[in-house]
Amino acid sequence: MKKLEQVLEDWEAVIGLEIHAELTTLETKMFCSCKLEFGAEPNTHTCPVCLCLPGALPVPNKAAIESIVLAGLATNCDIEKRSMFYRKNYMYPDMAKNFQTTQGPVAFCMRGHLDLDVDGAAAKERIDLADLKPGEQGAAGTTAANVTRTEDGYVAHVGIERIHMEEDAGKMIHIGGGEGRIAGATHSLVDYNRAGTPLIELVTKPDLRTPEEARLFMQKLRQIYLAIGISDCSMEEGSLRCDGNVSLRRRGSTELGTKTELKNMNSFKNLHDGLAYEICRQAEVLEEGGVIYQETRHWDPSAKRTIVMRVKETADDYRLFPEPDLAPYDLSDEFIEGVRAKLPELPDQKAARFAADFGLSAYDARHLVEHRATADFFDECMALAAAEPGGSKFAKPLANLIINDVAAWLNVHEGVVLADTPLTAARALSLVKLLASDAISSKQAKEVFSVIMDEDADPEAIVEARGMKQVSDTGAIEAVVDEVIAANPDEVARYR
Repeated sequence: MKKLEQVLEDWEAVIGLEIHAELTTLETKMFCSCKLEFGAEPNTHTCPVCLCLPGALPVPNKAAIESIVLAGLATNCDIEKRSMFYRKNYMYPDMAKNFQTTQGPVAFCMRGHLDLDVDGAAAKERIDLADLKPGEQGAAGTTAANVTRTEDGYVAHVGIERIHMEEDAGKMIHIGGGEGRIAGATHSLVDYNRAGTPLIELVTKPDLRTPEEARLFMQKLRQIYLAIGISDCSMEEGSLRCDGNVSLRRRGSTELGTKTELKNMNSFKNLHDGLAYEICRQAEVLEEGGVIYQETRHWDPSAKRTIVMRVKETADDYRLFPEPDLAPYDLSDEFIEGVRAKLPELPDQKAARFAADFGLSAYDARHLVEHRATADFFDECMALAAAEPGGSKFAKPLANLIINDVAAWLNVHEGVVLADTPLTAARALSLVKLLASDAISSKQAKEVFSVIMDEDADPEAIVEARGMKQVSDTGAIEAVVDEVIAANPDEVARYR
């Protein structure tokens, strides 16, 4: 099988994502008052509504509607005032009622977009930009299709078709099969605690062209959802997951190929690697004269390959019809503007502020806002620095400390929250001030940082206790040199 870079020289990948996020910051389910709680004892948070017992009627969760409108406003969507729910029918035990309540053709949020900054190694997957040279059509600022060239890469404008509301299904546990899958299982268990959990699904337009763009889109959406506080976005716990649709066409062609769907990608790496493999697999099939079938496939990270799950259903298979137990929605201007007033500073806005106010590069600003904790910590540090003469000069060294040392430490100590570590904003500022004044070297600064995290001590105390302070006074250094020379006349004579 060819490598991805070889395949993309001849073929163009067309990728669209369907990203599901559970609204985990809410208290109750979408259509009943059952408590939302990850990891609870199986089937302890259920009721006649989410089990669909006869006569039980759904009551919509207003806070969930506010959350999806907030998500739409944060992703540049138009908010549809009138929409409704439908029944999506399918026979599977993870929903006791044999249908899922979801939105139909018109969702709460329609026609949005996000812009992706793609640079460095990530930009290299975009083969059609590789040969563009500055001064020609590839100069910075030039736009072609949905891409605008920048000095270090490009910005991709990715359309969002819709964000719709639906309820999550229950959790199936297959016993006896390989890797917990239904194939080969002797029996299956079902936990309905998750059934009815408010879930929003964002569907992109097929504007993505590389696995890296898909990864960056999902990472950016996660940052936004965390910033607006609608979900914990835990991919490990399944509250954020992604399906990827991908097809191939010959470069220069505008006709879409047959797509396959990769189901439930539960990490950024799996999303990238699964799409990359599927692109290479489809190219091999097509180049050998084979046919791509519309099907749903599973990415097996241990075998590093995709596996057929089922032939892809169409909308007709679900027999969608309006939900008779829920009236259509008419969102008022007052309701929408009330939600808009709750919008916090979004990651892109924060990055732009860091660049404008503190002179940071776009790269540094973007990496600071990757996580809300590091962005908030940088803000806290700069608020302290503002009281120092020329405090803005500490922005770059503080950004370096957070992006490099702090991020590396948190990666090693997985699960530890920055706010629970010994590193305070005051200590971070103190450390970079010691470095800026040449009291310690950059190598010593890394050592001091490690001691802060290990021993919960202040930077000045660490430097003093370990005799690390450098002498930068030329006169003092010359006096020491004179003493050494005077005390060693034989060595001086030998040197001469």
